[in-house]
Amino acid sequence: MSGTASTGGNIRLLSDTLARAKAENRAALVAYLPAGFPTVDRGIEAIKAIFDGGADVVEVGLPHSDPVLDGPVIQTADDIALRGGVKIADVMRTVREAHQATGKPVLVMTYWNPIDRYGIERFTTELAEAGGAGCILPDLPVEESEVWREHAEKHGLATVFVVAPSSKDERLATITDAGTGFVYAASLMGVTGTRESVGAQAEDLVRRARATPAGRDGLPVCVGLGVSNAAQAAQVAGFADGVIVGSAFVKRLLDAEDHEAGLAAVRELAGDLARGVRRR
Repeated sequence: MSGTASTGGNIRLLSDTLARAKAENRAALVAYLPAGFPTVDRGIEAIKAIFDGGADVVEVGLPHSDPVLDGPVIQTADDIALRGGVKIADVMRTVREAHQATGKPVLVMTYWNPIDRYGIERFTTELAEAGGAGCILPDLPVEESEVWREHAEKHGLATVFVVAPSSKDERLATITDAGTGFVYAASLMGVTGTRESVGAQAEDLVRRARATPAGRDGLPVCVGLGVSNAAQAAQVAGFADGVIVGSAFVKRLLDAEDHEAGLAAVRELAGDLARGVRRR
């Protein structure tokens, strides 16, 4: 169902998906799972179940031995995937099979080091051929991203950068100007303060990102905020274009008694969150 490689259709599918959610007067539901967790095959099945439950977009994590920006739940899943021997080829296969089975946009979220070692041209070529919609690069400085962005653009891939509440307005403008697809607004729920203050921080960050030239031009802002239930999803959907949920899906798989129970649990969570983003 892919048929999108090297045509620009990869990023267009992502943009169209986010635009369709906006036209329906709701936020998009963006889910995250690392590749190779609990195994490569079972991870692919879990992503299909999440799409089946109602996710609009899925981010496939490329497991890393030092995931400095991830919490303990995702670190645990990454460790399981790495001990299982997951490779970049498995990440590409996960993207390909999840996209072909659903026709929905699938991104890769990765630290920069694995891409640098693998080769930018090789990585972008393979991701585009797999039908991937693009890449989220949380630790790649915009100032050092030109070569990556040239290759991503050539292959029709989105480059999603991460902004934080600490980002100054001028910095936000630089980052959003360089990014495509959407901007990932990160907020550290439960670490930087109470639930209410972090919610306020995230809402302020979205407002400031939308005030940048790229934001005014319509670049969507999606928020990753530690959302784990429908009520929180509805709250974030009230001010963001997309709600990103990762740890809650990983935890459902970690806590499941067996594989079938895990699939049912993530499908149910996706359905719950999908109803939440429609409630706003």
